[in-house]
Amino acid sequence: MDYLAGEILLINKPYRWTSFDVIRKLKNKLIAILNTKKFKIGHAGTLDPLATGLLIVCTGKFTKKIDEFQALEKEYTGTIVLGATTPSFDLETEVDQTFSLEHINSELIHQVAKSFVGEQEQVAPIYSAKKINGERAYNFARRGENVEIKSNKITIFSFEITKIDMPTVEFKIICSKGTYIRAIARDFGKALDTGAHLSALCRTRIGCFTLENALSIEEISL
Repeated sequence: MDYLAGEILLINKPYRWTSFDVIRKLKNKLIAILNTKKFKIGHAGTLDPLATGLLIVCTGKFTKKIDEFQALEKEYTGTIVLGATTPSFDLETEVDQTFSLEHINSELIHQVAKSFVGEQEQVAPIYSAKKINGERAYNFARRGENVEIKSNKITIFSFEITKIDMPTVEFKIICSKGTYIRAIARDFGKALDTGAHLSALCRTRIGCFTLENALSIEEISL
């Protein structure tokens, strides 16, 4: 493989690794083996540290395709916990509020999931890499500062509930670029008149690129 000229790598991002951790690991390998520091490498779409799954890494000339890959639809599977919220909308932070689940049944859960399909405005989590005035939103959150996050237009193409074992709900979702699944969990809880947060997430597809064709960091042979 000619990494200097350009390659596309499909990586299965490990749990608790940042997307930048993956890039740094691969870059260090390339520096050592190719004996050069002048090459391009980047990823096409950030995954949260607590998420796993498909990360597209581009080197050389293929870094020019990063914006194109980022624009592709995404598919995720995951688990939402009902009846409790966290400030980060996932397990990065502790539960801050709990809510009743007495009024919730399977029929309501499926009904609400269907209502999410379509174009909509979404506000990103404050614990996110979204930039506000040039600074990552999570920096404001960790300093305890309140900032306004403008909504973005997203599209949910499919939102399928695959298993219900209260208080957990497993799902598969297909969505557009820029969708925060943690924000879907937040809004899903609100729509059910309770609280909710994300407890697991895996990106299984980006456009025609699938997780089943991805390699672990250990399997990458440079």
